[in-house]
Amino acid sequence: MTDETLTKQERLCGKKAVEALFGRGKSGTKGCLRYRFLMRESEELPSRILVSVPKRSFKRAVKRNLLKRRIREAYRRQKALLGPGMDVLFVYLPREVLPSADIHANMASVLSEIGSRKVEMVDNQININKCPGEND
Repeated sequence: MTDETLTKQERLCGKKAVEALFGRGKSGTKGCLRYRFLMRESEELPSRILVSVPKRSFKRAVKRNLLKRRIREAYRRQKALLGPGMDVLFVYLPREVLPSADIHANMASVLSEIGSRKVEMVDNQININKCPGEND
C-alpha cells in the first residue's frame, strides 16, 4: 500500500513559492477544478499543493472548509498519479457543493493531465539541452 498521508512538506506555503507559481506556472481547467502548476528544480522533493475555495461563491466558512477537505482528500488518495517535484494550486469553481465522488473523478483527470504535461515539459527540456548534431 502506498503512503496516503498529506504531510506538512506537501503543503504549499510561503510568499515566494506562491508568487513563483502564479508568475511562471501553467494553468488549466478540468471539470469543477481550475489548476495551476509549476515544476520545481528538485524533482526528489514531494509535490506540494494549495487549495482555494472562493469566498465569493461560498459565504459560510463551514462550506468552504468542507470543500477544501474534500479536495485535499481526493488529492491525498490519488497523489501517485502526479509524482514528485511539482507545486500545484487547486481552485474550486462551481457555486454549489458537489459530492465527494465527483470531486475525486475530477481530481483524477486533473492529476493525469498535469502528469502528461509534466512529461512533455521534461522531454522539451531534454531536447533544448541537447547539443546540435547529437543523436539518441
